[in-house]
Amino acid sequence: MTTPKPGDPVWVDLYTADPERSIAFYGDLFGWTVDRAGAEFGGYLTFRKDGKAVAGGMGRMDDGDTGPDRWTVYLSAPDARATAAAASAHGGSVIVEPMDVGDLGTMAVLADADGAGVGIWQAGTFGGIETEAIVEGGKWRNHAGAPSWFELHTRAYQASLAFYRDVFGWSDTYEMPGAPDFRYTTIHSTSPMLGGVMDASGFLPPGAPAGWTVYFGADDVDKAVAQAIALGGKVVSAAQDTPYGRMATVADPTGAIFHLGGDVA
Repeated sequence: MTTPKPGDPVWVDLYTADPERSIAFYGDLFGWTVDRAGAEFGGYLTFRKDGKAVAGGMGRMDDGDTGPDRWTVYLSAPDARATAAAASAHGGSVIVEPMDVGDLGTMAVLADADGAGVGIWQAGTFGGIETEAIVEGGKWRNHAGAPSWFELHTRAYQASLAFYRDVFGWSDTYEMPGAPDFRYTTIHSTSPMLGGVMDASGFLPPGAPAGWTVYFGADDVDKAVAQAIALGGKVVSAAQDTPYGRMATVADPTGAIFHLGGDVA
């Protein structure tokens, strides 16, 4: 990635009940390889695409967490401890207290003002995702199997935007024009926009929590969906063309949900 600004998405990791099955699934689907950290890092997994770090992963811990398997999006912060304190002061809460990860950096996990989980990453020797998905001539490049978009779905649209502006320093957002029932703000007003916040109050099912989600690139979204099913995944939302490309939502074999995105078919 280019040098991130505070509040930019810089990392994603998977919390899974079956690390070995997840390694096999994402390896077959995206061509990922995996590095396994030692016991001092809890056996943390680093997934790589063409040798470059694209995502992390770890097995579920016996810590009373009864939530589903999931992907977590991490936002950049120059000071993770100060950011965690700011989150608590602006209506959020700290789920995982800031901790140093050797000399790699400092991480924490928050719940934002609408309860959506989001990570903090303060870079040390490791900056985060090592690939950069770009658009050239209206077509995606360098994005197959790599994180290419990050999105918050929230029922508290304005309150969530205020939270991220106050806590992570978002200062250059852009609210996209659209129908009255479509409200969407991108993290930056110019490229690279990286991700955005969607007012999801009209489509989140009752009881479904707000949350961040990640899009992984696919050269052929329909083929990737079919492959995910063959590997034990499930379709959550079928592939469809949108003004921003062809997209689908799937769940991996243990239920962690993610999106696939590519050029319009």
